[in-house]
Amino acid sequence: MIKYLSFAFLFIFSSLEAQESINLQDLWKNYSYTASRVPGFNFQKDGKHYTKIDEDVIKQFDLTTGAFTKDLLDVNALLPKGSNFSSFSFSEDESKMLLKTDSEAIYRRSSKANFLVYNGQSGNAETLFDGGKQMYATFNPSANKVAFVHENNLYYKDLSSNEIIQITTDGKYNEIINGGADWVYEEEFAFAKAFFWSGDGNKIAFYRFDESQVKQFTMTNYTNQLYPDYVNFKYPKTGEDNAKISIHIYDLKSKKTVKVNLGTDWEYVPRLVWTKDANKLCVFKMNRHQNELELLLADAKTGMTSSLLKETNKYYIDIHDALVFLEDGKHFLWMSEKSGYNHLYLHDMKGKVVRSLTKGNYDVTNFYGIDEKNALIYYQAAKEKATQREIYTVDINGKKDNKISKEAGTNSAQFSSTFDYYVNTFSTANSPSSYQVFDKSHKLIRTIEDNGQLKRIQELNQVQPVEFFDFKTSDDVSLNGYMIKPPKFDANKKYPIFMYVYGGPGSQTVKDSWGGQNYWWFQMLAQKGYIIVSVDNRGTGARGEEFKKMTYLQLGKYETIDQIEAAKYMAKQDYVDGSRIGIFGWSYGGYMTSLCLSKGADVFKAAIAVAPVTNWKWYDTIYTERYMRTPQENESGYEDNSPINFTDLMKGNYLLVHGISDDNVHFQNSAEMVNALISSGKHFDSLYYPNRNHGIYGGNTRLHLYEEMTEFILEQL
Repeated sequence: MIKYLSFAFLFIFSSLEAQESINLQDLWKNYSYTASRVPGFNFQKDGKHYTKIDEDVIKQFDLTTGAFTKDLLDVNALLPKGSNFSSFSFSEDESKMLLKTDSEAIYRRSSKANFLVYNGQSGNAETLFDGGKQMYATFNPSANKVAFVHENNLYYKDLSSNEIIQITTDGKYNEIINGGADWVYEEEFAFAKAFFWSGDGNKIAFYRFDESQVKQFTMTNYTNQLYPDYVNFKYPKTGEDNAKISIHIYDLKSKKTVKVNLGTDWEYVPRLVWTKDANKLCVFKMNRHQNELELLLADAKTGMTSSLLKETNKYYIDIHDALVFLEDGKHFLWMSEKSGYNHLYLHDMKGKVVRSLTKGNYDVTNFYGIDEKNALIYYQAAKEKATQREIYTVDINGKKDNKISKEAGTNSAQFSSTFDYYVNTFSTANSPSSYQVFDKSHKLIRTIEDNGQLKRIQELNQVQPVEFFDFKTSDDVSLNGYMIKPPKFDANKKYPIFMYVYGGPGSQTVKDSWGGQNYWWFQMLAQKGYIIVSVDNRGTGARGEEFKKMTYLQLGKYETIDQIEAAKYMAKQDYVDGSRIGIFGWSYGGYMTSLCLSKGADVFKAAIAVAPVTNWKWYDTIYTERYMRTPQENESGYEDNSPINFTDLMKGNYLLVHGISDDNVHFQNSAEMVNALISSGKHFDSLYYPNRNHGIYGGNTRLHLYEEMTEFILEQL
């Protein structure tokens, strides 16, 4: 619990108290309304202590009291002159640390840096590698070796002899990647490090990407030089060639590499997981349509494989990390939507289902792990409402299923390594996050942060409650929504509507959870007389497989119908001015707003599209084809739901925003949209941010963007 406010906060607080109104300077420049966050804990293996960095000193704290216990390492004393420390990681036995310095971000998850190996027993730190920056440095389980990637080749260093062994030699930029993921795997399968130590530390399984045949995309950065910088990278767009993948296992003792035999008829390898047997690697292989998944067991000595589990789906299969091989060597946990809802299952090592661990008409939304000592599985689910999240335990027999979270809203958890303690993060749509420590009997130990100061700011700024509602469309589909009404709301008046949408597969904007910075922007707009509304269309999450996957092959079609239905529903309310309905969205949401202003031209007066997809043929293979297949197979699905094909229908006011250096949704989408708008003779507003990526941030950028969007709303809606 916070008992004292810093001088800096008191200054901000008094300023806010004096003005009692929300403004963009405080929101996006001073960040006065930002909730205090507790970052993820670096739990130590004893399960009771955690570490964090404070002014380049790695400090240890007691989780149960929050008390500082000791300094583990003053990194400044070890760093080369001029180096910048960014993060660290322990070896499994915590005898050593890898210190990451001078880190350079590449894409969403990838970076390169210099690493130091710190030995806690000797107190010495040594440079990992002198040949240039490295990527993904990782200890083996015995902490006597470190593997890393340098210039697309995989290496390891023997810490006993200081010998560096180069495992691969054919790595080359934009051609061959060993031990790291290519752009599309990093973005869509959510991993960048693509090598994995076996449990005995004597083998490394790794990916090899041959992207030589993948077509290249070029981004332009403007750096105040005579000529701009061009960034070239391989990006497989829908229907085009992916990188060719192979999986290899290197044996440190024999110094030999075997190639895993994946058989035929596959396109993707979304995961590698070592079993408890150091000679058995589990390999996920998947077809290009992503509706057939097979788990293979690969022999680390020969590369030969056998089938462990197969799943097929009439739509597609989402990849997850809920695969755990148990210590008994005879069972594994797995998560699947095969019942129509996402649930956990216990399998034997022949792939046969032993039992369902969870069941019912609800989705398991996160798997936290298994405490094998006490035979308890921890998970998150939307069991009570699709808009909420609870935390549960279930025993290995699938019988004792207990809710352990205390409050209704959104709960998430991080467990200590021994499962003796966990930190529960809780928020609602009207209350910022609180962070509390519980023990394994689910008794509250202490509150780390409750954001009480932000709740006081809410009171001072006359914020209005987020109100949840639901309604049925003309197709008899029940949809969830929320709204924020203006202060001193008068049901006899007519108010304009400003809608917020994302709408993509499995997503949700209508959750009983804290909305972050946009919460305050929406409150500011409400204070200016707008009713804020958000509705989760068909295709969104936590309502079972059929609701989520019914948009298959027709991305945008049903989602747009539902958003138009939501606008029409609001227009029928006595307190709504149906001639003044606007909509805003980012990324998939920008795609949705562009479709709504065209296909819903008679309903929407204005739309803001930030970083939108405007035709799915310009997006990547893995994401798009999962839901749409290829353009060659599904031409009508692509063309019937692409905003560039419907600009003739547009009547309202349109603001198009994009970062020119967006490596994800390329600026190409907005450039082509502009071409279509010009061809249709449509007037529009646009904002383009040089050198900014998909997030459009940095320096004064966010403030500028939100000022421009606010002005557009006030003038055009």
